[in-house]
This record gives sequence, C-alpha cells and structure tokens, in this order.
Amino acid sequence: MEMPGQNAVLEVLIVEDDTKIAEINRRFIEQVPGFKVVGIATDEIQAKSQLEILEPHLVLLDIYLPHANGLDLLLFIRQHYRSTDVIMITAAREIEPIREAIRSGAFDYLMKPLIFDRLKETLLHYAAFQRELSRLDTAGSIGQSDVDRLLASPVKAEPLSENTFLPKGIDKLTLEKVVHTISTVNEGLTAHQVAKLIGISRSTSRRYLEHLVGFGIVFADVSYGLVGRPERVYRSKK
Repeated sequence: MEMPGQNAVLEVLIVEDDTKIAEINRRFIEQVPGFKVVGIATDEIQAKSQLEILEPHLVLLDIYLPHANGLDLLLFIRQHYRSTDVIMITAAREIEPIREAIRSGAFDYLMKPLIFDRLKETLLHYAAFQRELSRLDTAGSIGQSDVDRLLASPVKAEPLSENTFLPKGIDKLTLEKVVHTISTVNEGLTAHQVAKLIGISRSTSRRYLEHLVGFGIVFADVSYGLVGRPERVYRSKK
C-alpha cells in the first residue's frame, strides 16, 4: 500500500464482533472528514481476509474477538501489513492489555463505550500524522524538528501551558475552570454538574471534559445511577 497523499481519503477496516457496535462505529468514523470505512469484520478469519484484499490505512480493532485475541491480531498486522496502523478498542480496564497494545505498536487505545469526540480527536491526529509523513516523504532530508513534530502526541502534551496549541472550540480560560472544578471534587462530576457549576452549556462542558480525557488529565467512567441510565462521570487524575 502506498503512503496516502495530502488530500487522500483514509480507508478504515472495523474489526468488531458485535454488528450493532460495528455499525455505530462506522457512522462515527464517516462523520469525520477524510475517512471512509471500507470493511467490517466480525472475527479473525474475516479480518485477515479483508486485510489482504483491502489493505486499509487504519484498523479499528476490538481486543476481544470470538476464539481470538485482538492483541495477537495486532501483532499479525504489524508483521504483515507494515503500512496499516491500528487503534485498539476495549471495555477492559486492566493495565496489562494497554501496555501490550502500546508495546505492539497501536496508534491509540480507546475505551468502551466509545465517545464520538474522543474518537474524532484520535482520527484527526492520525490524519495529521499521515499528512506529515507525506510531506516528509517528499522533503528529501529531515531534521530533529521534523521528527519531533511527527512524533508529537496530544496525550503527551501539556494543554494548559502558555505555548500549547488548543484546538478550535477550546478556550484556555474555560479549560482552566473545568480543570479546577473537577480537581476539587473527589467523587467525580457529570458533564451536567460541571456545566451548572461553571455556567456553561452541557454540550460545551462535555466537549471540554472529553478534551481533557484525551490528554490524560481527566479520566471517565460510566455510572448507572438509580434509574439505570448510564452517565459519564469525570474525575481528576491526582
């Protein structure tokens, strides 16, 4: 597979045994400009067959598959399809699968239930990564600054420093208020609770909180409450 050009559509293969979740993920992905889902595989055999036929740029890979381990499939992809990248997805909360996925070359690792804003952030980062690869491929020679820019990851960044780039729709002062509010409550807060405390809309609150989750400053879990309706609860990483 050739390296995608600056304006190329990035092709994605979804590997997920639950067809309903796979369809949700497909709709999520195709809401992000520049990405197209070219296949859905529900087990290891289908995944390997579609990898051979489609040679996608990116695989969205569930760690748990029928009669297979997604980590083993990740290693297979890294060995046989060096130009294909992988984003792992799982409901597991154990550290060891995350460690193994990172060691095996996963581009990112997302937790279920999948949040669109977090997936979008990852996909846009991946698209920027591919554009930079394409630019460097035609540059002839590169320097340390080129390598630093290529390897830069939003997870490693310090979002509140003076010189940090903030994406469109994220204001530094509002971000600092969200961080402060979350850090003062040990039991965690929902996006609605943060919105009321700061005086912003619930959708704005959720956008800022998911931005912080992407940076590893805040973590989120699912709480089912008294009526059984799941809610995201955000806590500061202290």
